[in-house]
Amino acid sequence: MVYRQVGDRYVLIEYGDAVLDLNLRFHAHALMRALQQAIDDKQIAGIIDITPGIRSLQIHFDPRTLPRQQLLDFLTFTEKQLPAIDTMEVPSRIVHLPLSWDDSATRLAIEKYMQLVRADAPWCPSNIEFIRRINGLNSIDDVKTIVYQASYLVMGLGDVYLGAPVATPLDPRHRLVTTKYNPARTWTPENAVGIGGAYLCIYGMEGPGGYQFVGRTVPMWNRYRQTTDFKEGKPWLLRFFDQIRFYPVTESELLTLRKDLLTGRFQLEIEESTLNLKHYYEFLQQNESSIAAFKVKQHAAFEAERKRWEASGQSTYVQEDDLGSDTAQTELNLPEGAYVISAHVTGMLWKLLVKEGNVVKKGETVAIVESMKMEFAIEAPMTGRIDQILAQQGGYVSTGQVIFIIQSSV
Repeated sequence: MVYRQVGDRYVLIEYGDAVLDLNLRFHAHALMRALQQAIDDKQIAGIIDITPGIRSLQIHFDPRTLPRQQLLDFLTFTEKQLPAIDTMEVPSRIVHLPLSWDDSATRLAIEKYMQLVRADAPWCPSNIEFIRRINGLNSIDDVKTIVYQASYLVMGLGDVYLGAPVATPLDPRHRLVTTKYNPARTWTPENAVGIGGAYLCIYGMEGPGGYQFVGRTVPMWNRYRQTTDFKEGKPWLLRFFDQIRFYPVTESELLTLRKDLLTGRFQLEIEESTLNLKHYYEFLQQNESSIAAFKVKQHAAFEAERKRWEASGQSTYVQEDDLGSDTAQTELNLPEGAYVISAHVTGMLWKLLVKEGNVVKKGETVAIVESMKMEFAIEAPMTGRIDQILAQQGGYVSTGQVIFIIQSSV
């Protein structure tokens, strides 16, 4: 156990080595419960909030009310009073979530990544095929079966924004492992479901990311109202030690469920349950041989994938910077009635929405530039005909660079 100073208002407590160990998570949870009880009983004042991690606990305190040394003394005292966690039992709801497998929104994110970031990544064009290969599974259907059969234990919340869970299967034979994107994606659809390392995450909102996609589910956060599933003034859906179990739905069904969950017209199936650490380790012991066999096969497949990367030169990635020569432009001699449409930010030309010869209306979006993980629309400043396109889709553009020459129709 290590106590770490984090600025002047935080202390981080870390347990054990950086390995996946449910004992460590339970230990951190036991300390969190003890501290919360002490706060409720007014045994200590000055603790503002407590944030658990997979094997850690971060304490936010007010040093004007609670000096650091006093906090450390109290933490040391509380740690010694903790009961043994061997038979510890925690509430563990079973939350059934709809999952649209290989959803088109995730496929779009992969397409965008290949065009704008890295076309030769081993996990492209299919993250699911990559998951199959690196885990030594026989077919994509095997990946699908495992994801839908697994019971994912929520170890932490807020992993990637707004109540996003970081979860891992209770059964190690369901514990698919992957590498993360390198470099990371610049865009991930809201509520995409992905696997990174041995953990599963559901993205709470759009943003960058690196987990390998399997599909998409319903919102993890409700900013609009309280419902049966989002209640008690808490806009997040899941709780620590919930078990996520997916069931299949079509894309069209998911779109309806996503809207209806936020309004309360759709209610999730949630079963109240408990998780007993002693019973869990008895389960592991009973299935020890098959678990070991799965891990051996998985490890061999992982190493074989790594060797393929080395042989193909994909083990390292150096981004090519096209800025400079490609963006340099000579002075343009425009004919009468011709005007330029330029990029107003530096970034990647994600989409060209018109071709040479197309007639466009004033205000119509003619291209989209991606910059700083955001999309910027380039609009036609007038009604006219696109005479020339001076940049390539998927290439870099710089601020002020001319992308189009448009001939006014006025």
